[in-house]
Amino acid sequence: MAQESKIAQLQQAEARRPSRSFWRDALDFIARDRLTLFASSVLLIFTLICVFMPVVFEEVLNLDVNSTSIPNRFKQPGEGGFALGTDQLGRDQFLRLIYGGRVSLTIAYLASVITVFIGITLGLLAGYYGRQVDDVISWGVNTLSAIPPIFLILIASAVWKPTTELFVIILAALGWVGTSRLVRGEVLSLKERDYVLSARAVGASDLRILFLHILPNVLPLIIVTTTIIAGNLILYESSLSYLGVGIQPPTPTWGNMLTDSRSYFVSGVHLVFTPGILILITVLCFYLVGDGLRDALDPRRYQQ
Repeated sequence: MAQESKIAQLQQAEARRPSRSFWRDALDFIARDRLTLFASSVLLIFTLICVFMPVVFEEVLNLDVNSTSIPNRFKQPGEGGFALGTDQLGRDQFLRLIYGGRVSLTIAYLASVITVFIGITLGLLAGYYGRQVDDVISWGVNTLSAIPPIFLILIASAVWKPTTELFVIILAALGWVGTSRLVRGEVLSLKERDYVLSARAVGASDLRILFLHILPNVLPLIIVTTTIIAGNLILYESSLSYLGVGIQPPTPTWGNMLTDSRSYFVSGVHLVFTPGILILITVLCFYLVGDGLRDALDPRRYQQ
């Protein structure tokens, strides 16, 4: 009797406990994850600095990022009033890092969002409708997967000058393949669930099923994928700059600054380490945020 009474009390307590949504539970998990919060804070600080500091430099201090001063070549950090020294043309390394961060982060954020948007759209259509739609989209996925992206980028850079906008478009046009495959696989599984079959049975439209029943369940995967793609794009931009087909000087990016400094490793070692460290920290933070979001948005943890 005592055991049955205790079970009844536990059941009543569970019934009185307020229900928690999936997203509320995920936010509470992130709030307790110090590493993810720290990485998110670093990315936020970098982003705010790279967005607003150039405006201060241009409008308030009247500083030009491309202003050269040959007598001030290869100043070491802290020497001559330059916080992070100067490069081979006497340009302020601190200014160039801020401007370069704006370009690199713009590429990472915009290209990742456009990439994920294209991947989501095509993945939803391929997984939900199947048949001819799936065949056409899968053909495009397989075709792009078979062609190394570097060849297409080399062709594009030979035809057009690789500006920031064009670089974003190229990376987004070539980078949606992986996201599309992930979303397609999830949709193939989700569209056979009972709640989707029930919605279809009561006459719900395809758009309603896709956006109200399937997309919210794919959203956690999309959020995690976006952070990983953003980090990969920064590395990709740096790699392409190393090959000479990225954003061209004098427009600074962390990638082309690191590439240009390889010839001055002895006379200006700070030119190598400062953009390299920023790339390392930023990419690592993106990966840490993605890893934390993956844990927070894991449905298995929520069910437990």
